Amino acid sequence: MHKLTKAEIMREVKDYIYITLGLISYSLGWAAFLLPYQITTGGTTGIGAIIYYATGFPIQWSYFIINAVLMTFAIREESFDPTAKFEQATVERKDAEYSYNDGDLYYFMDPETYDMVPLNRDVLGDAFRFVKENTVCKLLSYKGNVFGIETPNFVELVVTKADPGVKGDTATNVTKPATVETGAEIKVPLFINEGDKIQIDTRTGEYLGRAKG
Repeated sequence: MHKLTKAEIMREVKDYIYITLGLISYSLGWAAFLLPYQITTGGTTGIGAIIYYATGFPIQWSYFIINAVLMTFAIREESFDPTAKFEQATVERKDAEYSYNDGDLYYFMDPETYDMVPLNRDVLGDAFRFVKENTVCKLLSYKGNVFGIETPNFVELVVTKADPGVKGDTATNVTKPATVETGAEIKVPLFINEGDKIQIDTRTGEYLGRAKG
């Protein structure tokens, strides 16, 4: 079996990208052409409609063909030289202070340059629900592109909503829901009240205890 060189692999990857972009552009053009047809007949636009309009195949058959084509070209076998060397990916970790959010964009300030770095909510991770403004996190980036963040493992937050505590009940194995100042919900012992500051493990979302001081 022929072993592809790095240059050959990159060339084939570029070819796939160009073909995909070409198909998308072609599909968008046909979709725009078919829009009046959809409005007047209640038909379906998209790739399925394009195949239907061009060939007469039913919509269901069209999507079956699309799936078959994708499955055929999405899987391929490659062999690599076990002695080949690949560039090691270097992930940069840099401190940044969470400042504010505007819709789905969350802004982090670089403490050295004071530049604001906007990040989409989907790259922040679940632990970010326990992060409040002015908290220092670490931005994870590769070749200048931020792909995620690291939040502090432990935070102290004020409880803003909780059912009244039961006086004298110090059991920690019985819990109730509570909301903290970031809007996140957490399970806390019955004796915790609104206004209490608590410690939370952001990795698990678990209550650790009352904050000291």
